[in-house]
Amino acid sequence: MSSMTLKIQLRDAVTLALKSGDAQRKMTLRMALASIKNAEVEARGELDDAKILSLLQKEVKFRQETIEGAKQANRPDLITKAETEIGILSEFLPQPITEEELRVLVKEAIQESGAGSIADIGQVMGVLMPNIRGKADGKEANQIVRELLQSD
Repeated sequence: MSSMTLKIQLRDAVTLALKSGDAQRKMTLRMALASIKNAEVEARGELDDAKILSLLQKEVKFRQETIEGAKQANRPDLITKAETEIGILSEFLPQPITEEELRVLVKEAIQESGAGSIADIGQVMGVLMPNIRGKADGKEANQIVRELLQSD
């Protein structure tokens, strides 16, 4: 990604959506920008890209929960809408890594932190999290760390 901030990328995308007449895209991106704006008001300052990424991930997670609820309510219209919004928001998120890639990063974090036992899990996670933020699930990473530290 270029040095252009995520917020600017989102704003530019809204402008393009307006020009192309893509109402769903425009609405989804405006909602994301609104939640960023609200968080900035609360934080009393600009958010960095890491915080914006985290907000976008919450937006995606919220829509995944909407899909679950819509399935139970038998509302295919809501499922389609939420899936489209997830697709739009995902364009601004880092590509998720595979479990194999995550395992490699976990092994590197274990070596880097000098962890020798399960008691050192905090140190490993401390080294690992900045490298996987936005790309992998922390719970999944934690399980792999536990598994690898116990097998030693």
